[in-house]
Order: sequence, then C-alpha cells, then structure tokens
Amino acid sequence: MNLDLHVSRFDWAGGPAGIGPGIADLARRAEAMGVRSMSFMDHFFQMDWFAPAEDPMLEGYTALGFIAGCTSTLRLRLLVTGVTYRHPGLLAKVVTTLDVLSEGRALLGIGAAWYEREHLGLGVPFPPTVERFERLEEALLICKQMWSDDDGPFEGRHYHLAETLCRPRPVQQPGPPVMIGGSGERKTLRLVAEHADACNLFGADPGTVAHKLEVLDRHCDDVGRDPAEVTRTVIAGGDPFADDFVRTMAAYARLGVSQVWVGPGPEVGDPAGWVRDLTEKVLPRLRDL
Repeated sequence: MNLDLHVSRFDWAGGPAGIGPGIADLARRAEAMGVRSMSFMDHFFQMDWFAPAEDPMLEGYTALGFIAGCTSTLRLRLLVTGVTYRHPGLLAKVVTTLDVLSEGRALLGIGAAWYEREHLGLGVPFPPTVERFERLEEALLICKQMWSDDDGPFEGRHYHLAETLCRPRPVQQPGPPVMIGGSGERKTLRLVAEHADACNLFGADPGTVAHKLEVLDRHCDDVGRDPAEVTRTVIAGGDPFADDFVRTMAAYARLGVSQVWVGPGPEVGDPAGWVRDLTEKVLPRLRDL
C-alpha cells in the first residue's frame, strides 16, 4: 500500500512570509523520504468544521504549480477539485499546464463540491446537488475531449464550448489520470465506473469501505468495465501512529485499496517532523501490506 501526503492547513508556517518556504521544505522532505504523491484541498476558506475559516488557505492549483518547481518526482493533485469553481474548459487547460510544466506529474482529482459558505462568501454560484452532479459529468467529458484529438464543439446541458482546443497536449497520454472523490452510491460511484481511473473514499470502518467497493464493482459490471481498472484509494482520518491504524490499513488492503492519504491535523505544530516520523515508522509497514 502506498502512503501519500495530504496538506490541508498552513497555519503552522508562521504567517504569509513563511508559507512558501514551509510548504517547499515539506514537499522536498516528503519526496526524499519516499512519499509518492502530494495533494492540497480545493478550498478558499478553511473548512470551519476542521479549524477556523479564517485560518490561511491557498488556491490549490497555484500551490501545486509552486510545488512542481520545488520537486522532481512527487505526483500532484487536488483532493479534490470542486467542479463549481472553474469552467471545465479552463480546468482542463489548468491541469494540462501543470502536467506539462511538471513533466507528467499532474493528476485530476474532482468532485461535486460542497462548502456552501465559501461559495456564498466569494459569489460563486452554488447550484443544487442534482445540478452539481450533472455539471461534474459534463466536466469529465469536456476534460477527456480536450485531451483527445477532437478539437470540435461540446454541447451539454450546462456547458457549451465552440472549440475544445488544448495545446500543448498533456505529457501523460491520453491525459492525466482522473480520480473522483466521494462515496455516494447512486451518483458518485457510478461516475467513477463510467469515467475515472480511481475512486477516493472517505476514511471509514473496513465494513463500510467494503460495501462501497461492492457498489462500485456492480456499477463497473453494469457499464461493461473491469473493476480492476479502477484504483481504490482512501483518505484516512485519525492518528496514523495509533496502534490500530496499520490493522485498519491491512483490512483496506485486503479489499483492494492500494493508496491511503494522510495529513497532519490541527494539533501538529511541525508537519515536516510529522512526515519524517510517518515515513520512518508507518510507511515501511504499509509497503508490506
């Protein structure tokens, strides 16, 4: 099982002047210690259930571009892009730019978005859930078309593009791998089966994860896809140094989960030291699963 780093907070860096050096150092340390991928959230306010909304938060794709210039092997994604925040044609161009400048290290993580406060606060339209999922499916189709040889129009219910021109093309072909975040059984996991290279489930007990993966497998069967083509990932909560963490990860591994995302919580004042301890004490045990 692979252990990847999810960075969801920046208050530890000591103010605006310290954030750039802080996350650059964190990314370089993680890369040197064998972490394969690094992600940021796609939020503009801190999540108010996690920490005060006024805590520092970076725009995700700008931050990933910065990390791309600081590293050479880390794979880079948002966990996950909110479909409401960027027109899909521009999103495809943003992810392509990241892929080109990082020499093929970009990944597209995407979901239907949920944080109403920041939508209202910044004047971003926040459609009802049904419409957000319709927009998510169209965004997936647009990105794939823009990464293909088809430069023609796209006509959807919500998006209308006269040209899907995207040059240069992504380094990765047929395009950066796509991961859909979320556990919804009727809509989200169906979209994974139809359009994604990976799913990302929220950390839960192994029984719940097993059920969600069974639902995903059924959706794959319905659309004529081999379930083994979909990489199974989980973003884990809790303390990765706790005794039961590796036991839970072993249970996930038996279900086919091959990647787990972890990150330092609000109580961690030294994320770089946390990552060092994580890679020394936890990563070797997960690699054996």
